[in-house]
Amino acid sequence: MKKVSAISKTAAIVIVVVLIVAGIVGFVLISGVPGIVGPAPTTSVKFYIKNPKVDSLIEKGRYSTDPEERKDIYYELQKIYYEDVPSVVIHQPLARHWERTWVQGWYYNPIYPGLYFYALSKSPDAKNPDTLIEATIGEPETLDPAWAYDTASGEVIFNIYDTLIFFDREHVDKFVPVIAEKVPSVENGLVEISEKGMTVTFPIRKGIKTHDGGEITPEDVEYSFERAMIQDRDGGPVWMILMPLLGVESLSELGNLSDPNDAARIGKMIDEAVEVQGDNVVFHLVKPYPLMTFLQIWSQTWSSIVDKECAIKHGAWPGNKDNWVEVFRKYHNPEEPELQEADCGSGPFMLEKWEHGKQISLVRFDDYFQGPAKLKRAIIKKVDEWPTRKLMFLNGDADIVYVPIMHAKELEGAEGIRCVKGLPTLANTAIFFTFKIDPNSPYIGSGKLDGNGIPPDFFSDINVRLAFAYSLDYDKLINEVLLGEAKHVPGPIVEGLPYFNPDQPTYKFNLEKAKEYFKKAWGGQVWEKGFKIVILYNTGNEVRKTVAEMLKENIESINPKFKVEVRAVEWPIYLKAMVKSQLPVFIIGWLADYPDPDNFVFPYMHSKGTFAAWQGYVTTEE
Repeated sequence: MKKVSAISKTAAIVIVVVLIVAGIVGFVLISGVPGIVGPAPTTSVKFYIKNPKVDSLIEKGRYSTDPEERKDIYYELQKIYYEDVPSVVIHQPLARHWERTWVQGWYYNPIYPGLYFYALSKSPDAKNPDTLIEATIGEPETLDPAWAYDTASGEVIFNIYDTLIFFDREHVDKFVPVIAEKVPSVENGLVEISEKGMTVTFPIRKGIKTHDGGEITPEDVEYSFERAMIQDRDGGPVWMILMPLLGVESLSELGNLSDPNDAARIGKMIDEAVEVQGDNVVFHLVKPYPLMTFLQIWSQTWSSIVDKECAIKHGAWPGNKDNWVEVFRKYHNPEEPELQEADCGSGPFMLEKWEHGKQISLVRFDDYFQGPAKLKRAIIKKVDEWPTRKLMFLNGDADIVYVPIMHAKELEGAEGIRCVKGLPTLANTAIFFTFKIDPNSPYIGSGKLDGNGIPPDFFSDINVRLAFAYSLDYDKLINEVLLGEAKHVPGPIVEGLPYFNPDQPTYKFNLEKAKEYFKKAWGGQVWEKGFKIVILYNTGNEVRKTVAEMLKENIESINPKFKVEVRAVEWPIYLKAMVKSQLPVFIIGWLADYPDPDNFVFPYMHSKGTFAAWQGYVTTEE
C-alpha cells in the first residue's frame, strides 16, 4: 500500500492509519541492527543508477518458485539498495490501537487499510451507541476503487464496496467468499495451471443488492476489472491486476494506445483476460502465478466490484469495445477519478455525506446480503490537532482515535480507554530522494545550485543522498519519539517477511560522515555554494514533521550555507506533488498490498515501481 498514505503500491502507498504508532502513512525481530559505515565518498558524480540488474532481478524473484533462488535474489537486492541509496528506510513500526472500552468486535489484520466497521459495535451504555466516531488526520483522496492507492481512501472504500473474496479476519493467508460463492483452489477445480498459463474461476453469488438499487451480476464483475485495467492511472494500484492478467505493470508496455492496431490488440487482451461464462467469471492469466499472491490481491480495495450501471451514470467507461482508440483516449489515465465521490458499491455501509476537510459519514446498508451491520452509522472525522482529538477521546465524543506515539503517555491509564500494544506490522517509513525533480516544482527555489535553491537533478549525485542518509538520528527518533515501538531495518523488505536479511548493513547517524559526503557532492560545489530546499510533510503527521525538523537541524548545523525549510500541506496536495515528482525529498510509508518481498522491492527499486518511478530512479544501461 503503497500504500504509505500513497503508496502503499502496498502501495502505497503507505500511509498507515489509526493503527500504526508512527502515524498515518496517509499502506509487516531483532531490535539491534549492526551499524555499518557506508561506502567511501566518490569524487565523480553518479547522475543515474547504472545497475541494469535491478529490474530483471525483481522480475525473476516475482515468478520464481524455488525458495533458495528467491533468497539469493532478495539478499542481492537488499545489498544493491544499500549501495545505491535511492531512499533510506527510517523504521518499521509496531502498532497500537486505541479505543473506548465500550467498542466491541475490533480485531487486527496488518493488511487492512483502516477500520472495518461491519465487525464493530458499541455496548448499550456507550455514548451514541449506534454511531461509531473515528477521529484521525487527513482525509481520502478519492472513493474510486480503481484510482485509490492510499489508506485513507482505502478505509472508506472497503466499507462501501465488496470484493469477490476477503481475508478471514486476522489472517493474511486465509480467505472467505464474499461476492464469489467459493474461494478458488486447485482442489475444488476452480484453478487450472498449465505451461501456457493459468485460469481462476469465481462462481458469482446471486441476489446481492447494490446501494444504487441494482444487483451484482457476473457482468458487473467483468466490468469492474476491465474498467480498472483501462483506467490504469499513473501511480495507481492497477499494476497488481495487470501483472498476473497481462504480464505487465502498465498498458503502455504493450504498445501505443493511440495507434488503431495496437489499441485493438491491447483491447482484445483486456477483453479476453476476464470472461463471463454463465454464472461464473473466469480470469485468464498469461502464465502461472503464485495463487496465494493472486488471492491476496483480489481481496483488496482495487479489486472492488462496481455496479456497472451506477458507474456509467457517473461518467465512467460505458463498456463499449467497438473503438479502442477512443476508449483509451477518454478513459485511460484520466486527470481525475471517474467515481471521485460516487458510491457504486454493495458493501455493508453506504456513503451518506463527504464534507471535505471535516468528515465522511457512512450509513448502514440495511439490504446488505450478509445482514445489516450492528452500527447504524460510522463517521470518520478529520481532526488534525492532537489536543482536540485527545479531548474528544477523553469526553467520549470519539470512539477510536489516532494517537501519535509521542503523546501515548498522556492517555495511558485513562478511565474508559483501552490500548492494544505491540501489534506487528507489514509496513515501513522511508525518506525518498527524487532524482529528476519537475523543473516547475515550487519546492526547489531558484532551480540552480546557487545557494537559493537546488537543481532538478540535485539528488542524482550519490554523495548528496549519502549525506542526507547520515544526517538523521534514527536511534533518537525511535527511542525518544516513537518510545521504542519501532525497529531500524536496513532496507525495504520488512522484518517478518521471507528473505529479510537481518545482517544487511544500514546507515547510522554520523554528522562527520554527512559532512564528508556534502564536501564531495557535485565536485565540491554544494559545500562552496550551499543550497536551499523545502521538505514537506502531511498536516497532522507529527512523526513526519519531527523527521523533517531533525534533518533541518542536523543539516543546517553542518554548513551555514545549507538551508532547509519544513512545510506542512494537506494530504491530497502532498500526494499530487509526489506523483508529479515535485517533492525533492518525501517522507512516506508503505503498507503491504500483499505479504511478499516483491511487494516492497518493486515499489522501492523497480524502474516502474510506485516510488522509484516518481523518483526517476532508473536502472538503464550506460
